[in-house]
Amino acid sequence: MSQTAQSKPGQSKPGQSKPGQSKPGQGGRGRGPPIYGRGPPGAADARPRRPRREPEVEVWVPKTILGKKVDSGEITSIEEILESGLRIQESGIIKKLLPDLKSEVVDVGIIQKMTSNGQSTRFKAIVAAGNENGYLGIGQGKSKQMRIAIEKATSQAFLNIQPIKMGCGSWECRCDQHHSVPFKVRGKGGSVTIEIIPGPRGLGLVAGGKIKRLLELAGLKDAWTTAKGSTPTMTSTSKAVLDCLRQTFSQG
Repeated sequence: MSQTAQSKPGQSKPGQSKPGQSKPGQGGRGRGPPIYGRGPPGAADARPRRPRREPEVEVWVPKTILGKKVDSGEITSIEEILESGLRIQESGIIKKLLPDLKSEVVDVGIIQKMTSNGQSTRFKAIVAAGNENGYLGIGQGKSKQMRIAIEKATSQAFLNIQPIKMGCGSWECRCDQHHSVPFKVRGKGGSVTIEIIPGPRGLGLVAGGKIKRLLELAGLKDAWTTAKGSTPTMTSTSKAVLDCLRQTFSQG
């Protein structure tokens, strides 16, 4: 008979764990306890963090004769360009002459068209740009990607910047501050007709949500407005607002 002791039934050999019993730090099948989240406290701090990428600032390189004059300092204001009747073909000219411009997305939509290859989907964006001090521009862009459509619309809004004559045309106020339009103006875009009536100081802008935001970007603070037509169609409504404010140079 060998000297090796035989194990009895139900008795485990030395160095083996009993059934249903796990080693310390391991699960029932030889795995450790499940760890949820980011691990134990302090484990996330020990990992090296990736440095954040700073947004790259695009350097404007003028391509037209007008852009080179603005970049060199020969033209220092946008009024000189408008008085001479020159055509602005680069959005960088507007950014340099009006650095306080603010852009805001007015409306976004989806354009679907059936072609021979199937259904094509594109995005449409309308962006308004203004400095809240007498300048407003509205642009529209289309692309297969939303980000590119907004960039196109923003660039087009800068190129469509129009000056606005401001004043106080209200008989209730008669002050010499530029807080409203100098007289009643009317503009049309598509089926939408918008009329702006000068108001006294402290009145505010009596207008709808998006129309009110466009007038704020233009710099108006007090005015009454009336709108007729399909105003939810922002393509027509934005054109009507821009045409209405352009009429401030029709008199005086």
